[in-house]
Amino acid sequence: MEINKEMAAFSGFQNSENTATLDMDATLVSTNKTDALFSYKGYKAYQPLNTWWFEQGIILHTEFRDGNVPAGFQQLRVFKDALDCLPEDVKKVRLRSDTAGYQHDLLKYCATGKNSRFGVIEFAIGCNVTKEFKQAVAQVAESEWKPMYKTAYGKKYKTGVEWAEVCYVPNAIAHSKKSPEYRYLAKREVLDKQQQLPGMEVQLELPFPTMDIADCRYKVFGMVTNMDWEGERLIHWLHARCGKSEEVHAVMKDDLAGGKLPSDDFGENAAWWWIMVLSHNLNAMMKKLAMKGSWLPKRMKAVRFSFINLPGRVVKGSRSLIIRLTKNNPSLELLINARKEIAILQPVPSG
Repeated sequence: MEINKEMAAFSGFQNSENTATLDMDATLVSTNKTDALFSYKGYKAYQPLNTWWFEQGIILHTEFRDGNVPAGFQQLRVFKDALDCLPEDVKKVRLRSDTAGYQHDLLKYCATGKNSRFGVIEFAIGCNVTKEFKQAVAQVAESEWKPMYKTAYGKKYKTGVEWAEVCYVPNAIAHSKKSPEYRYLAKREVLDKQQQLPGMEVQLELPFPTMDIADCRYKVFGMVTNMDWEGERLIHWLHARCGKSEEVHAVMKDDLAGGKLPSDDFGENAAWWWIMVLSHNLNAMMKKLAMKGSWLPKRMKAVRFSFINLPGRVVKGSRSLIIRLTKNNPSLELLINARKEIAILQPVPSG
């Protein structure tokens, strides 16, 4: 972890950012290892909890766990550990998480400024759509629901999704006047009515929360926040977490062999996972600091094909090593520019 902390400091020094947006999310790593435990999905797995630093594009912290450990287990402790990994020049922190992060000790820690270094930490976290939350959503007047838009080709389009502020106080904090106050928002989307197939008269349970309002059935999403942003902007910002931090899970497990665990021993697999995280961060930093441009979104397969697995000849002579590539190789300029960019990088000042 200390090595990764130093890598995060180096990345932060090269691309100075005063704000760190941290996305916390767990992922299942399926396995057939004898000692592995069953996950909530019903198969054997490990379930590491990762903290993604959005601005730098790296994994700031990870904790390798057994598959039966809930994603939200001791998330506040893990979040504190992740905060300790941030470089000194970071002054402000924001947190995004799915419903696994909907824990009142974590929300209170962020909202009341208990962290001595960062003070109040802004957050947007998915909340549990409970029976009580649905009742609060049902009491929102129709005039309070606002349409959500998406922008494509320079124009704004309605998405068919609506959002509204919800007056809701969960039972967990209702017993004390000193409990912090949060904003709750809801998002709803009309579900198309589908004809029932013969023999399927019993409605199958949908994999997401729904509720009936008037004559319509809606897909419902809830979130909690302590931020004062406009509601639609806030919802889009929270959903942006799914666009990148969850994509990184596929990169970690598939591109960098994090999903191919080598041993039946938990400790060895945890070490393998950490080595993979270091590899991921080194690769992300290389693309951002040395390759730049169109290389930033490319995955490891494209990097290997165009940058690493190049045919060439290594010639040793005059106390130097020379790599000779094929004539007019399109990657030659990229290699030269990358070496120049690496040469001008400045080390992190000591102390």
